[in-house]
Amino acid sequence: MAEPQDKSMTKLVVDDFSAFRALEGKNLPEGNWTTVTQEMINDFAKATGDFQWIHVDVEKAKKHSPFKKPVAHGFMSVSLLSKMLEDLIQVKTAQMGVNYGLDKVRFPSPVLVDSRLRLVGSISKIENYGDTGLKITWHCIVEIEGSEKPACVAEFLSLMFE
Repeated sequence: MAEPQDKSMTKLVVDDFSAFRALEGKNLPEGNWTTVTQEMINDFAKATGDFQWIHVDVEKAKKHSPFKKPVAHGFMSVSLLSKMLEDLIQVKTAQMGVNYGLDKVRFPSPVLVDSRLRLVGSISKIENYGDTGLKITWHCIVEIEGSEKPACVAEFLSLMFE
């Protein structure tokens, strides 16, 4: 993923799971804007094998797409969630975090090449998981700069272990 171009966001750092639990139901800081480049879209196509022309053929998109430029894969927006969350919050005592799943995923608006995205979200729910873990439900909205509709809205589930 490209480096954030707006360094204004302050990462939320909490000491331990007890302090993290106090964030349940709270909003996260807004993320930094990140530009979705054609190189990122091409790399995602290579990783997934999804080479539809609407994503990777710049000239054909200019001629035949209603958007007149390539569009990022919808699942690319979802794949950015882990990194976007990592950039927003840190729990000092966490030893490991893993993706657990997704609920209620929607792609309300296409992401055109060179669009800028950021994460706006909250922590919906925090549950115990095993002896040393938590299961977190993150409410995630991936905004597109200048667009009324977001790129992605999802309930993202992750596990975190102390």
